[in-house]
Amino acid sequence: MTSVARRTGARLAVTAVLAAGFGTLIVVSADGDGNAGGDGAGQRLANGWVDLAPSVFARTEVGAARIRNRVYVVGGFNAGGGTTSRVARYDIDRDRWRRVRRLPIAVNHAGVAALGRKLYVLGGNWPARGASAKSPRLYRYAPKRNRWRRLRNAPTARSAMAFAAIGRRLYAAGGSTAGDPRLRTLEVYNPRRNRWRRGPAMPTGRNHVPAAVTGKRLYVTGGRPGPVAGNLDTVESFSPGAGWRAEPALTTARSGHAAAVTRGRIVVFGGEELGAGGTTIAPVEMLAPGASNWTALADMTTPRHGLGGVSRGTRIFSLEGGPQPGLTVSRTLEALNVP
Repeated sequence: MTSVARRTGARLAVTAVLAAGFGTLIVVSADGDGNAGGDGAGQRLANGWVDLAPSVFARTEVGAARIRNRVYVVGGFNAGGGTTSRVARYDIDRDRWRRVRRLPIAVNHAGVAALGRKLYVLGGNWPARGASAKSPRLYRYAPKRNRWRRLRNAPTARSAMAFAAIGRRLYAAGGSTAGDPRLRTLEVYNPRRNRWRRGPAMPTGRNHVPAAVTGKRLYVTGGRPGPVAGNLDTVESFSPGAGWRAEPALTTARSGHAAAVTRGRIVVFGGEELGAGGTTIAPVEMLAPGASNWTALADMTTPRHGLGGVSRGTRIFSLEGGPQPGLTVSRTLEALNVP
């Protein structure tokens, strides 16, 4: 029995729903919720990926960030196509999941980042306020107190943006607003002063982009120029002291993917190709410091889009996400050791 079949088993449910904001009929596959845990070893798969304890939630279009040995996965779509405020925490050392306090609002396509052992969640699609509504809200989660605090709203309400920390600041780049799917706007948040400021615009406007930080530079990879179809291989990076610059293009154009950093190297994985014959993206690629090209790593065992991605040491983790294009969900957690 394959790892996918083992996770899904008799609880597989297939439901047709109308995806909010996309206007297309798509199929959701899910295996429900439950407690999950393991012995930390995982099952080694044929191509070097390891199958770890499945999440307690089946979701897609989530955000994720790591604080020490724990990963937090936030929001997204659930199996019924609704947007959720649920938050799951994965303990890397114990290979165990648990639920923690919900985000105060339900959003999908939010930005999630870690800074100073705190979790920050920015923006996202906010269906409770309307079909095309975007949240401008910024929340901070304190793991020790299991409490959320609302901070100052961002100047731009957006979703599907790149969001990450450099030093003591948080940076939000690109994404989509209610009227602009090719957002170039860069905004910088100072947690100590609870203030936002505008930074120099990103050269290429796009949405469905992840963020990766290495060498004090924010990398924005791939993305989507329009509201639905079309992937880019564009990579651009930003340094607070030097502005934006072009980086080597991805080997595989992608959007809705994840990015993580190990030993200064950027690894991108997942994503989707929409339209006729669309699919999720299996190839994984890595950019080493100073390299002029991306190099291939082992393909994903379970390709997904709308997934969370983090790293710890030399391992990258792919969390939840949709195994088929459009609104599909999973509880999948897999990890790859990057040589």
